[in-house]
Amino acid sequence: MNAPAALAFNERQFTLAELDALANGMATTLEHRGVRAGDRVALMSSNRPEFVVALRAIWRLGAAAVLLSPAWRETEVGHALAVSKPSHAVGDHPVLAGQMPMLSLDDPVTPGRRVFDSPPTDADALLVFSSGTTGMPKAVRHTHGAFAAAVRHWRDALGLTSADRMQIVTPPSHILGLLNIVMALDTGAWIRLHPRFDIDQMLHHIETDRITIEMAVAPIALALAAHPKLDSYDLSSLRYVMWCATPVTQSVAEAVTDRVGVNWVTAYGTSELPVIACNSLDGAKLDTVGRPVPGVDVRIVSLEDGKPVGPGEVGEIAARSDSVMAGYLPDDVTAQAFSDGWYRTGDVGYLDADGWLRITDRAKEMIKVRGFQVAPAEIEAVLHGHAGVDDCAVFGVDDEVNGEAVVAAVATHGFVDPDELVALVSERLASYKQLSRVVMVPEIPRLPSGKVLRRVLKERHGCPSDR
Repeated sequence: MNAPAALAFNERQFTLAELDALANGMATTLEHRGVRAGDRVALMSSNRPEFVVALRAIWRLGAAAVLLSPAWRETEVGHALAVSKPSHAVGDHPVLAGQMPMLSLDDPVTPGRRVFDSPPTDADALLVFSSGTTGMPKAVRHTHGAFAAAVRHWRDALGLTSADRMQIVTPPSHILGLLNIVMALDTGAWIRLHPRFDIDQMLHHIETDRITIEMAVAPIALALAAHPKLDSYDLSSLRYVMWCATPVTQSVAEAVTDRVGVNWVTAYGTSELPVIACNSLDGAKLDTVGRPVPGVDVRIVSLEDGKPVGPGEVGEIAARSDSVMAGYLPDDVTAQAFSDGWYRTGDVGYLDADGWLRITDRAKEMIKVRGFQVAPAEIEAVLHGHAGVDDCAVFGVDDEVNGEAVVAAVATHGFVDPDELVALVSERLASYKQLSRVVMVPEIPRLPSGKVLRRVLKERHGCPSDR
Protein backbone atom coordinates (compact mmCIF):
# COMPACT_ATOMS: atom_id res chain seq x y z
CA MET A 1 0.00 0.00 0.00
CA ASN A 2 1.32 3.42 -0.94
CA ALA A 3 2.03 5.80 1.93
CA PRO A 4 -0.40 8.72 2.17
CA ALA A 5 0.71 12.19 1.19
CA ALA A 6 1.66 14.50 4.07
CA LEU A 7 2.30 17.78 2.24
CA ALA A 8 1.01 19.37 -0.95
CA PHE A 9 2.29 22.33 -2.96
CA ASN A 10 0.58 23.27 -6.21
CA GLU A 11 0.27 19.92 -8.01
CA ARG A 12 3.09 18.22 -6.08
CA GLN A 13 2.54 15.78 -3.21
CA PHE A 14 5.11 14.49 -0.70
CA THR A 15 4.96 11.64 1.78
CA LEU A 16 6.75 11.93 5.10
CA ALA A 17 9.26 9.34 3.88
CA GLU A 18 10.02 11.49 0.82
CA LEU A 19 10.49 14.60 2.94
CA ASP A 20 12.79 12.66 5.29
CA ALA A 21 14.89 11.33 2.40
CA LEU A 22 15.25 14.82 0.93
CA ALA A 23 16.14 16.21 4.36
CA ASN A 24 18.82 13.52 4.76
CA GLY A 25 20.23 14.41 1.36
CA MET A 26 20.31 18.13 2.10
CA ALA A 27 21.83 17.47 5.53
CA THR A 28 24.67 15.58 3.84
CA THR A 29 25.19 18.48 1.43
CA LEU A 30 25.26 20.99 4.28
CA GLU A 31 27.68 18.79 6.21
CA HIS A 32 30.00 18.76 3.21
CA ARG A 33 29.80 22.56 3.22
CA GLY A 34 30.99 22.59 6.83
CA VAL A 35 27.80 22.76 8.93
CA ARG A 36 28.31 21.14 12.33
CA ALA A 37 26.31 20.67 15.53
CA GLY A 38 25.89 23.98 17.35
CA ASP A 39 26.24 26.08 14.20
CA ARG A 40 23.63 28.58 13.09
CA VAL A 41 22.28 28.43 9.54
CA ALA A 42 20.39 31.38 8.05
CA LEU A 43 17.21 30.28 6.25
CA MET A 44 15.38 32.79 4.04
CA SER A 45 12.68 31.16 1.97
CA SER A 46 9.22 31.52 0.56
CA ASN A 47 6.54 29.08 1.70
CA ARG A 48 7.51 25.93 -0.21
CA PRO A 49 8.36 22.25 0.45
CA GLU A 50 12.07 22.99 0.23
CA PHE A 51 11.74 25.20 3.31
CA VAL A 52 10.48 22.18 5.25
CA VAL A 53 13.29 20.02 3.85
CA ALA A 54 15.94 22.62 4.76
CA LEU A 55 14.59 23.08 8.30
CA ARG A 56 14.62 19.34 8.96
CA ALA A 57 18.11 19.04 7.42
CA ILE A 58 19.51 21.77 9.67
CA TRP A 59 18.02 20.07 12.71
CA ARG A 60 19.40 16.68 11.70
CA LEU A 61 22.89 18.14 11.95
CA GLY A 62 22.22 19.58 15.40
CA ALA A 63 22.41 23.11 14.02
CA ALA A 64 19.96 25.96 14.64
CA ALA A 65 17.88 27.61 11.92
CA VAL A 66 17.96 31.43 11.82
CA LEU A 67 14.66 32.32 10.16
CA LEU A 68 14.73 35.48 8.03
CA SER A 69 11.57 37.01 6.60
CA PRO A 70 11.41 36.86 2.78
CA ALA A 71 9.83 40.33 2.97
CA TRP A 72 13.01 41.88 4.39
CA ARG A 73 15.32 44.22 2.48
CA GLU A 74 19.13 44.45 2.61
CA THR A 75 19.25 46.61 5.75
CA GLU A 76 17.03 44.29 7.78
CA VAL A 77 18.79 41.12 6.65
CA GLY A 78 22.19 42.68 7.33
CA HIS A 79 21.19 43.56 10.88
CA ALA A 80 19.72 40.10 11.52
CA LEU A 81 22.90 38.42 10.30
CA ALA A 82 25.04 40.70 12.47
CA VAL A 83 22.96 39.82 15.54
CA SER A 84 22.71 36.05 14.97
CA LYS A 85 26.10 35.44 13.28
CA PRO A 86 25.17 32.36 11.21
CA SER A 87 28.07 30.47 9.65
CA HIS A 88 26.08 29.20 6.66
CA ALA A 89 22.98 30.08 4.65
CA VAL A 90 20.21 28.30 2.75
CA GLY A 91 17.39 29.91 0.81
CA ASP A 92 15.80 31.13 -2.38
CA HIS A 93 16.22 34.87 -1.89
CA PRO A 94 18.74 37.12 -3.70
CA VAL A 95 19.00 39.46 -0.69
CA LEU A 96 20.50 36.68 1.44
CA ALA A 97 22.64 35.41 -1.44
CA GLY A 98 24.04 38.92 -1.81
CA GLN A 99 25.24 39.00 1.81
CA MET A 100 26.80 35.55 2.30
CA PRO A 101 27.36 32.28 0.39
CA MET A 102 23.98 30.52 0.13
CA LEU A 103 22.93 27.00 -0.77
CA SER A 104 20.05 27.58 -3.18
CA LEU A 105 16.77 25.79 -2.56
CA ASP A 106 16.32 25.71 -6.33
CA ASP A 107 19.28 23.30 -6.66
CA PRO A 108 18.29 19.63 -6.95
CA VAL A 109 18.70 17.46 -3.85
CA THR A 110 19.73 13.82 -3.94
CA PRO A 111 17.61 11.85 -1.43
CA GLY A 112 19.59 10.07 1.30
CA ARG A 113 19.09 7.24 3.77
CA ARG A 114 21.64 8.16 6.39
CA VAL A 115 20.41 8.13 9.99
CA PHE A 116 21.30 11.22 12.03
CA ASP A 117 21.36 11.46 15.82
CA SER A 118 18.60 13.54 17.45
CA PRO A 119 19.89 16.85 18.83
CA PRO A 120 19.75 17.33 22.62
CA THR A 121 16.62 19.04 23.93
CA ASP A 122 18.63 21.91 25.42
CA ALA A 123 20.34 22.74 22.13
CA ASP A 124 19.11 25.73 20.13
CA ALA A 125 16.61 24.75 17.44
CA LEU A 126 15.66 28.07 15.92
CA LEU A 127 15.99 31.81 16.09
CA VAL A 128 13.05 33.96 15.05
CA PHE A 129 13.05 37.73 15.07
CA SER A 130 10.91 40.02 17.18
CA SER A 131 11.27 43.79 17.20
CA GLY A 132 11.62 45.42 20.60
CA THR A 133 10.84 48.93 21.70
CA THR A 134 14.43 49.92 20.95
CA GLY A 135 13.59 49.41 17.30
CA MET A 136 16.35 46.91 16.56
CA PRO A 137 15.07 43.38 15.83
CA LYS A 138 16.07 40.83 18.46
CA ALA A 139 16.67 37.18 17.76
CA VAL A 140 14.44 34.98 19.92
CA ARG A 141 16.20 31.72 20.81
CA HIS A 142 14.16 28.52 21.19
CA THR A 143 15.65 25.19 22.20
CA HIS A 144 14.42 21.89 20.78
CA GLY A 145 12.80 21.04 24.10
CA ALA A 146 10.98 24.37 24.42
CA PHE A 147 9.74 24.36 20.84
CA ALA A 148 8.54 20.76 21.18
CA ALA A 149 6.56 21.86 24.24
CA ALA A 150 5.01 24.71 22.23
CA VAL A 151 4.03 22.23 19.51
CA ARG A 152 2.35 19.99 22.10
CA HIS A 153 0.49 22.96 23.62
CA TRP A 154 -0.76 24.09 20.21
CA ARG A 155 -1.79 20.59 19.13
CA ASP A 156 -3.77 20.06 22.33
CA ALA A 157 -5.36 23.53 22.12
CA LEU A 158 -6.50 22.91 18.54
CA GLY A 159 -7.60 19.35 19.21
CA LEU A 160 -5.50 18.39 16.17
CA THR A 161 -5.35 14.75 15.05
CA SER A 162 -3.93 12.88 12.09
CA ALA A 163 -7.36 13.11 10.46
CA ASP A 164 -7.15 16.91 10.17
CA ARG A 165 -6.26 18.81 7.02
CA MET A 166 -4.78 22.32 7.04
CA GLN A 167 -3.35 24.87 4.63
CA ILE A 168 -0.59 27.36 5.41
CA VAL A 169 -0.68 30.82 3.84
CA THR A 170 1.30 32.72 6.51
CA PRO A 171 5.10 33.13 6.11
CA PRO A 172 7.17 30.19 7.44
CA SER A 173 9.59 32.63 9.12
CA HIS A 174 6.76 33.86 11.38
CA ILE A 175 6.30 31.83 14.57
CA LEU A 176 2.67 31.02 13.69
CA GLY A 177 3.42 29.64 10.23
CA LEU A 178 6.39 27.66 11.52
CA LEU A 179 4.43 26.26 14.46
CA ASN A 180 1.61 25.11 12.18
CA ILE A 181 3.94 23.38 9.74
CA VAL A 182 5.95 21.51 12.37
CA MET A 183 2.87 20.60 14.42
CA ALA A 184 0.92 19.24 11.43
CA LEU A 185 3.78 17.06 10.19
CA ASP A 186 4.59 15.78 13.69
CA THR A 187 0.93 14.89 14.24
CA GLY A 188 0.48 13.20 10.88
CA ALA A 189 -2.07 15.75 9.68
CA TRP A 190 -2.12 16.75 6.00
CA ILE A 191 -1.06 20.26 4.96
CA ARG A 192 -0.99 22.34 1.79
CA LEU A 193 1.56 25.13 1.50
CA HIS A 194 0.76 28.28 -0.48
CA PRO A 195 3.52 30.56 -1.81
CA ARG A 196 1.38 33.60 -0.97
CA PHE A 197 -2.08 34.51 0.29
CA ASP A 198 -4.78 34.46 -2.37
CA ILE A 199 -8.36 34.45 -1.07
CA ASP A 200 -9.79 32.63 -4.08
CA GLN A 201 -7.10 29.93 -3.94
CA MET A 202 -7.65 29.56 -0.20
CA LEU A 203 -11.40 29.11 -0.61
CA HIS A 204 -10.95 26.78 -3.57
CA HIS A 205 -8.70 24.49 -1.58
CA ILE A 206 -10.90 24.50 1.52
CA GLU A 207 -13.53 23.02 -0.78
CA THR A 208 -11.42 20.64 -2.90
CA ASP A 209 -8.96 19.52 -0.21
CA ARG A 210 -11.66 19.30 2.47
CA ILE A 211 -9.69 21.47 4.89
CA THR A 212 -10.79 20.98 8.50
CA ILE A 213 -8.91 23.82 10.29
CA GLU A 214 -8.21 27.19 8.68
CA MET A 215 -5.79 29.74 10.15
CA ALA A 216 -6.61 33.43 9.69
CA VAL A 217 -5.19 36.79 10.64
CA ALA A 218 -7.20 40.00 10.28
CA PRO A 219 -6.61 40.59 6.52
CA ILE A 220 -7.72 37.02 5.77
CA ALA A 221 -10.84 37.39 7.91
CA LEU A 222 -11.73 40.66 6.19
CA ALA A 223 -11.16 39.11 2.78
CA LEU A 224 -13.54 36.30 3.70
CA ALA A 225 -16.23 38.72 4.89
CA ALA A 226 -15.90 40.90 1.79
CA HIS A 227 -15.80 38.07 -0.77
CA PRO A 228 -18.79 38.48 -3.09
CA LYS A 229 -19.01 34.75 -3.83
CA LEU A 230 -18.23 33.35 -0.39
CA ASP A 231 -21.60 31.62 -0.27
CA SER A 232 -20.83 29.67 -3.45
CA TYR A 233 -18.01 27.67 -1.82
CA ASP A 234 -18.61 24.46 0.10
CA LEU A 235 -16.90 25.12 3.44
CA SER A 236 -18.72 22.38 5.32
CA SER A 237 -15.49 20.46 6.01
CA LEU A 238 -14.23 23.20 8.37
CA ARG A 239 -14.34 22.44 12.08
CA TYR A 240 -13.51 26.10 12.76
CA VAL A 241 -11.43 29.06 11.61
CA MET A 242 -8.71 30.19 14.04
CA TRP A 243 -8.27 33.99 14.33
CA CYS A 244 -4.68 34.68 15.39
CA ALA A 245 -2.22 37.54 15.85
CA THR A 246 -4.70 40.44 16.13
CA PRO A 247 -7.85 41.11 18.18
CA VAL A 248 -11.05 39.76 16.68
CA THR A 249 -13.38 42.20 14.94
CA GLN A 250 -16.64 40.60 16.01
CA SER A 251 -18.72 42.16 13.25
CA VAL A 252 -16.42 40.62 10.65
CA ALA A 253 -16.39 37.19 12.27
CA GLU A 254 -20.17 37.20 12.69
CA ALA A 255 -20.69 38.29 9.07
CA VAL A 256 -18.77 35.24 7.84
CA THR A 257 -20.61 32.93 10.24
CA ASP A 258 -23.98 34.30 9.13
CA ARG A 259 -23.15 33.70 5.45
CA VAL A 260 -21.52 30.26 5.53
CA GLY A 261 -22.02 28.93 9.05
CA VAL A 262 -18.37 28.50 10.05
CA ASN A 263 -17.36 29.01 13.66
CA TRP A 264 -14.38 31.04 14.89
CA VAL A 265 -11.84 30.35 17.63
CA THR A 266 -9.28 32.81 19.03
CA ALA A 267 -5.82 32.28 20.50
CA TYR A 268 -2.93 34.32 21.89
CA GLY A 269 0.82 33.86 21.77
CA THR A 270 4.08 35.67 21.11
CA SER A 271 7.35 34.93 19.36
CA GLU A 272 8.89 34.45 22.82
CA LEU A 273 6.14 32.15 24.16
CA PRO A 274 4.26 30.81 21.13
CA VAL A 275 1.09 29.50 22.80
CA ILE A 276 -0.31 31.29 25.84
CA ALA A 277 -4.11 31.06 25.68
CA CYS A 278 -6.77 29.57 23.44
CA ASN A 279 -10.54 29.75 23.34
CA SER A 280 -13.00 26.89 23.60
CA LEU A 281 -13.28 24.98 20.32
CA ASP A 282 -17.02 24.71 20.90
CA GLY A 283 -18.73 27.98 21.68
CA ALA A 284 -15.77 30.37 21.65
CA LYS A 285 -16.11 33.79 23.26
CA LEU A 286 -14.82 36.24 20.66
CA ASP A 287 -14.30 39.09 23.15
CA THR A 288 -11.50 37.12 24.84
CA VAL A 289 -8.41 35.19 23.69
CA GLY A 290 -9.51 32.28 25.87
CA ARG A 291 -8.05 30.65 28.93
CA PRO A 292 -4.36 29.81 29.49
CA VAL A 293 -3.58 26.50 27.81
CA PRO A 294 -2.50 23.53 29.97
CA GLY A 295 1.22 23.81 30.58
CA VAL A 296 1.22 27.62 30.64
CA ASP A 297 0.65 29.70 33.77
CA VAL A 298 -0.60 33.29 33.38
CA ARG A 299 -0.79 36.05 35.93
CA ILE A 300 -1.52 39.77 35.78
CA VAL A 301 0.89 42.14 37.52
CA SER A 302 0.51 45.77 38.48
CA LEU A 303 1.77 48.33 36.01
CA GLU A 304 2.98 50.35 38.99
CA ASP A 305 4.96 47.92 41.14
CA GLY A 306 4.92 44.58 39.28
CA LYS A 307 3.03 42.75 42.04
CA PRO A 308 0.27 40.25 41.12
CA VAL A 309 -3.26 41.68 41.02
CA GLY A 310 -6.65 40.02 41.44
CA PRO A 311 -9.36 38.95 38.96
CA GLY A 312 -10.73 41.81 36.90
CA GLU A 313 -7.80 44.11 37.65
CA VAL A 314 -5.90 45.44 34.63
CA GLY A 315 -2.14 45.01 34.46
CA GLU A 316 0.70 43.54 32.43
CA ILE A 317 0.22 39.96 31.24
CA ALA A 318 3.01 37.66 32.47
CA ALA A 319 3.42 33.95 31.73
CA ARG A 320 5.71 31.02 32.47
CA SER A 321 6.04 27.67 30.74
CA ASP A 322 8.51 25.07 29.51
CA SER A 323 7.84 26.51 26.04
CA VAL A 324 9.25 29.97 26.78
CA MET A 325 12.28 31.21 24.85
CA ALA A 326 15.81 30.54 26.07
CA GLY A 327 16.61 34.23 25.62
CA TYR A 328 17.39 36.94 23.12
CA LEU A 329 20.33 37.83 20.97
CA PRO A 330 21.89 40.17 21.88
CA ASP A 331 21.76 38.47 25.27
CA ASP A 332 22.00 41.67 27.31
CA VAL A 333 18.32 42.42 26.68
CA THR A 334 17.10 39.04 27.97
CA ALA A 335 16.97 39.86 31.70
CA GLN A 336 14.46 42.69 31.31
CA ALA A 337 12.01 40.33 29.60
CA PHE A 338 11.64 38.27 32.79
CA SER A 339 10.63 38.95 36.39
CA ASP A 340 10.96 36.18 38.99
CA GLY A 341 10.96 33.59 36.21
CA TRP A 342 7.85 35.00 34.56
CA TYR A 343 8.03 36.22 30.96
CA ARG A 344 6.73 39.79 30.67
CA THR A 345 4.65 40.01 27.51
CA GLY A 346 4.39 43.81 27.57
CA ASP A 347 0.69 43.40 26.74
CA VAL A 348 -1.94 44.82 29.05
CA GLY A 349 -5.12 43.03 30.08
CA TYR A 350 -6.91 41.14 32.82
CA LEU A 351 -8.15 37.71 33.88
CA ASP A 352 -11.79 37.59 34.89
CA ALA A 353 -13.15 35.54 37.78
CA ASP A 354 -13.62 32.50 35.52
CA GLY A 355 -10.09 32.60 34.14
CA TRP A 356 -10.81 34.16 30.75
CA LEU A 357 -7.99 36.38 29.51
CA ARG A 358 -8.82 39.70 27.88
CA ILE A 359 -6.25 41.99 26.26
CA THR A 360 -7.06 45.68 26.59
CA ASP A 361 -3.94 47.26 25.11
CA ARG A 362 -0.98 46.24 23.03
CA ALA A 363 2.64 46.22 24.06
CA LYS A 364 3.93 49.69 24.77
CA GLU A 365 5.25 51.45 21.69
CA MET A 366 4.75 48.53 19.29
CA ILE A 367 2.55 48.70 16.21
CA LYS A 368 0.93 45.49 15.03
CA VAL A 369 0.39 45.29 11.26
CA ARG A 370 -1.12 42.10 9.79
CA GLY A 371 0.10 40.20 12.85
CA PHE A 372 3.68 41.48 12.54
CA GLN A 373 5.25 43.64 15.23
CA VAL A 374 6.62 46.93 13.93
CA ALA A 375 9.01 48.97 16.09
CA PRO A 376 8.60 52.73 15.66
CA ALA A 377 12.30 53.38 16.35
CA GLU A 378 13.36 51.25 13.38
CA ILE A 379 11.34 53.42 10.99
CA GLU A 380 12.40 56.60 12.79
CA ALA A 381 16.04 55.67 12.18
CA VAL A 382 15.35 55.56 8.45
CA LEU A 383 13.51 58.90 8.49
CA HIS A 384 16.35 60.54 10.44
CA GLY A 385 18.61 59.63 7.53
CA HIS A 386 16.84 62.24 5.38
CA ALA A 387 18.73 65.53 5.39
CA GLY A 388 15.55 67.60 5.72
CA VAL A 389 14.19 65.81 8.81
CA ASP A 390 14.86 67.53 12.15
CA ASP A 391 12.80 65.19 14.31
CA CYS A 392 10.20 62.48 13.86
CA ALA A 393 8.03 59.99 15.69
CA VAL A 394 6.20 56.94 14.37
CA PHE A 395 2.96 55.62 15.84
CA GLY A 396 0.11 53.30 14.97
CA VAL A 397 -3.55 54.06 14.31
CA ASP A 398 -6.45 51.65 14.06
CA ASP A 399 -6.91 50.15 10.61
CA GLU A 400 -9.79 47.84 9.73
CA VAL A 401 -7.82 45.82 7.18
CA ASN A 402 -4.39 45.46 8.79
CA GLY A 403 -5.13 45.89 12.49
CA GLU A 404 -3.02 49.03 12.66
CA ALA A 405 -1.48 51.41 10.12
CA VAL A 406 1.88 53.14 10.46
CA VAL A 407 1.91 56.96 10.62
CA ALA A 408 4.93 59.26 10.89
CA ALA A 409 4.89 62.74 12.43
CA VAL A 410 7.80 64.72 11.00
CA ALA A 411 9.33 68.10 11.89
CA THR A 412 11.55 69.69 9.22
CA HIS A 413 13.63 72.83 8.73
CA GLY A 414 12.42 73.33 5.18
CA PHE A 415 10.05 71.86 2.65
CA VAL A 416 10.12 68.07 2.44
CA ASP A 417 7.71 66.18 0.21
CA PRO A 418 5.87 63.58 2.36
CA ASP A 419 5.83 61.19 -0.61
CA GLU A 420 9.62 61.32 -0.60
CA LEU A 421 9.66 60.06 2.99
CA VAL A 422 7.17 57.33 2.20
CA ALA A 423 9.39 56.22 -0.68
CA LEU A 424 12.49 56.26 1.53
CA VAL A 425 10.93 53.86 4.04
CA SER A 426 9.56 51.70 1.22
CA GLU A 427 13.05 51.35 -0.21
CA ARG A 428 14.67 50.37 3.07
CA LEU A 429 12.14 48.28 5.00
CA ALA A 430 9.67 45.42 4.55
CA SER A 431 6.21 46.03 3.14
CA TYR A 432 4.43 45.65 6.48
CA LYS A 433 6.57 48.49 7.91
CA GLN A 434 5.53 51.00 5.22
CA LEU A 435 4.05 54.38 6.11
CA SER A 436 0.35 54.81 5.46
CA ARG A 437 0.83 58.58 5.70
CA VAL A 438 3.09 61.38 6.92
CA VAL A 439 1.89 64.35 8.98
CA MET A 440 4.03 67.49 9.19
CA VAL A 441 4.25 69.00 12.69
CA PRO A 442 6.13 72.02 14.13
CA GLU A 443 7.70 69.83 16.83
CA ILE A 444 7.54 66.33 18.31
CA PRO A 445 5.98 66.29 21.81
CA ARG A 446 8.38 64.78 24.33
CA LEU A 447 8.82 64.40 28.07
CA PRO A 448 11.78 66.15 29.72
CA SER A 449 13.55 62.79 29.58
CA GLY A 450 13.25 62.87 25.79
CA LYS A 451 10.63 60.12 25.58
CA VAL A 452 8.16 60.70 22.75
CA LEU A 453 4.53 61.23 23.78
CA ARG A 454 3.11 58.92 21.14
CA ARG A 455 -0.33 58.90 22.74
CA VAL A 456 -0.52 62.68 22.22
CA LEU A 457 0.38 62.27 18.56
CA LYS A 458 -2.17 59.50 18.18
CA GLU A 459 -4.89 61.69 19.70
CA ARG A 460 -3.99 64.63 17.47
CA HIS A 461 -3.40 62.85 14.20
CA GLY A 462 -4.98 59.43 14.45
CA CYS A 463 -8.51 60.21 13.30
CA PRO A 464 -9.68 59.47 9.73
CA SER A 465 -10.28 63.21 9.05
CA ASP A 466 -6.52 63.72 9.09
CA ARG A 467 -5.97 61.23 6.31
